[in-house]
Amino acid sequence: MSFNALSKKINMDTVRAIHKLDEATLAKKVARDAELEKIIKGEDQRILLIIGPCSADNEDAVLEYTHRLADLQKEVVDKVFLVPRVYTNKPRTNGDGYKGMLHQPSPTGEVNLISGIVNVRKLHKRVITETGLTTADEMLYPENLEFVEDLLSYIAVGARSVEDQQHRFVASGINQPTGMKNPTSGNLSVLFNSLHAAQQKQEFIYNGAEVESSSNLLAHVILRGGLNDHNENVPNYHYEDLLKVVSTYEKGNYQNPFVVVDTNHDNSGKQYMEQIRIVKETLANRQYHPALKKVVRGFMIESYLEDGRQNPGETVFGKSITDPCLGWEKTAELVRYVAANA
Repeated sequence: MSFNALSKKINMDTVRAIHKLDEATLAKKVARDAELEKIIKGEDQRILLIIGPCSADNEDAVLEYTHRLADLQKEVVDKVFLVPRVYTNKPRTNGDGYKGMLHQPSPTGEVNLISGIVNVRKLHKRVITETGLTTADEMLYPENLEFVEDLLSYIAVGARSVEDQQHRFVASGINQPTGMKNPTSGNLSVLFNSLHAAQQKQEFIYNGAEVESSSNLLAHVILRGGLNDHNENVPNYHYEDLLKVVSTYEKGNYQNPFVVVDTNHDNSGKQYMEQIRIVKETLANRQYHPALKKVVRGFMIESYLEDGRQNPGETVFGKSITDPCLGWEKTAELVRYVAANA
């Protein structure tokens, strides 16, 4: 094996001391985390919206977006619980392209993961401290989770990671609600196998030590659609799809059944405007069937300040540089629609 060390061994205590929450802000986060736990457990029937940019590529734009989101949260607080996506790691299918703030503090700058860790913590802390909202990020690299876990309220395991045993086992030791996405194939058996693994105690090696996880009873499924053998999108948010997922929950020994519908990715074919229709269709299906209303209570929506995505070389403030997103005006209108039709 050949690896060239680019830094000294990272001390986790030192990392956690960087951009640590003060006592007052931590208390607010703990209170928000308790609300979110009640939503996942079904004790609070509000709709969960994990919403924000495809990638948190620009600190100023993300802060502008989350400040607006915080104002909107006050307006819809009785019906909707908003958790901003502050995604600082981005999966790359072939390894090329922008891999997120952790790798590149600036999308046009050099790779520097040590600076990236500092910037990631700074961004999550600023969102929490300045807006009062607590954040979601993706666990793309299980061994990196400890760099930021103390600042997160929600964690997602992506479609390309959910089949990996290390991701499943690490998810079983996470205290926060953890959404397990269906794999790119859309296979529900794989999805529920991952959920089962996350909801059990596991023994494994983690960051150089033998550990036993606690089990994560707040782990749940995220439906993001899939691709068939012809590389065609196969959505899984329709009425029959949701009934199948709810039925699988009921037949298995799963705790806290909860479904999040990812409105972009293979459900929309990355046609960002389709997210509006997908949310509205799902809300209508919830009204039609009581089991769906009880279990399908979350959406993941890709949204930013400006509609769409920008091409390389453009510098549009608050416009996605990865997957296309809904702009702010459409986002605010959609969130209000969810609140009115929950």
